[in-house]
Amino acid sequence: MDSLPVTLLTGFLGSGKTTVLNQLLKRLPLTAVVMNEFGEIGLDHQLLEETRGPLVLLSGGCVCCQVQGSLAPTLKNLWLGRQDGTLPPFERIVIETTGIADPAPILDTLLHDRYVAAHMRMDGVITTVDAVLANGQLDDHLEAPRQIAVADRLLLTKTDLAEAGALAALRLRLHALNPAAPLHVVRHGDIDPALIMNCGLFRPEEKHPDVLRWLAESCYTPAGAGRTGLRRATAPARHVSGIRSFTVSFDQPLDWLGLSAALEMLMSFRAKHILRMKALVNAIGEDKPLVLHAVQHVFHAPAYLPEWPDADRRSRFVFITDDLDENFVRRLLTDFALPAVPGLAQKEALSVAYETRLARDG
Repeated sequence: MDSLPVTLLTGFLGSGKTTVLNQLLKRLPLTAVVMNEFGEIGLDHQLLEETRGPLVLLSGGCVCCQVQGSLAPTLKNLWLGRQDGTLPPFERIVIETTGIADPAPILDTLLHDRYVAAHMRMDGVITTVDAVLANGQLDDHLEAPRQIAVADRLLLTKTDLAEAGALAALRLRLHALNPAAPLHVVRHGDIDPALIMNCGLFRPEEKHPDVLRWLAESCYTPAGAGRTGLRRATAPARHVSGIRSFTVSFDQPLDWLGLSAALEMLMSFRAKHILRMKALVNAIGEDKPLVLHAVQHVFHAPAYLPEWPDADRRSRFVFITDDLDENFVRRLLTDFALPAVPGLAQKEALSVAYETRLARDG
C-alpha cells in the first residue's frame, strides 16, 4: 500500500491556521487531523466543522517540545486504526501545530521515526502568515521566522486589513526569509487544495515540479566562490535572528563518499543551525541525479530522480540556516567532495582539522 502523505500546517498565533484547515476539510473530508494546543484545555478542535476523518488532540504543551514524544505514537495509532477498520479510510494526515511551535523538531520526528517513515511520507510544510501582525512577530519571536523559513508554501492571510505599505514590506521580508516558496493570498481560509497538497517534496523518486523551483539560484544568495567551480561570490543575505538562505553549486561531478563525510560532519556538529537542506547531486559514476533532504540532524535517505529535470548538470545545494556561516559550509563541501581532493590519508587529516575547529567553536 502506498504511504500516506503528511502535511504540516504551521504559522504564528492568530494567523488563521484553523480557518484554512476548516476550508480544506470541506474539500478533502477524508483527512485525519492532529491538532496541537499549548494549553491544558484545547479549544481549537471544537471550531472544526464536521469531517469524515479522525481527529486527535495533543494538548498541554507544544508538539515541538513537551509533547513531542506523543506525535510518533499518535501517528502510529492512526495508521493501525485505518488498517484494521476502526477508523475511517482517510487519505492524508494534516498536523496543525500550536502557534509558538518550532517546526524543525516536528519534521525531525516525521523523517526520523522508523515506523512513521515506513508508512507515511512528509509531503510539505504550509505556513500561514498574518498580513497585519507578521512584521512585529518576526521582530519579537524566534519561532515566526523559523516557521516561514522552512515552509514549502506560504499563505498570506488578512490582507484586506493590512496597510498597503506594511504589506509591501512584509512581502519583501517573506521573500528574503524563503525566496523559493510560492506565496498565496488567502481570504477567509479558502484556497484550492491542489495549490498546497501533494507537494511531493519528499518523494524524489517521482519527477516533481518543485525540483526546479527550490534549486532556482536566482532566488537565493550564492555562497562565495573561488577557483573551485563555485559561483561568483556575493554579499551574504542576513535575515531576522540570523536566518538566511544560500546556495552552493559545483560544476564538476562530486565524490559521493567525500560529500557524505562532509555532510555527516556538518550534521554532527552544527545540526541545530540547519533548518533545512535540499540538494540535487551529480555524483561521479552515476547517470541519474541524487536528491538529498536534511532537517537539523536528520538526513533523509538519498534517492534518485528518474532523469535530470533540465540540461543543467551541476550539483546544487540549498541551505536554510540559523546563524551558520555559508563560507564555512562552502569550504567544507569543497574540501571533501571535489574529486581533486587528495587520497585517504589527506582526507583523514582534513577530518581531524575540521572536527577540531567545529568542537572548539561550539
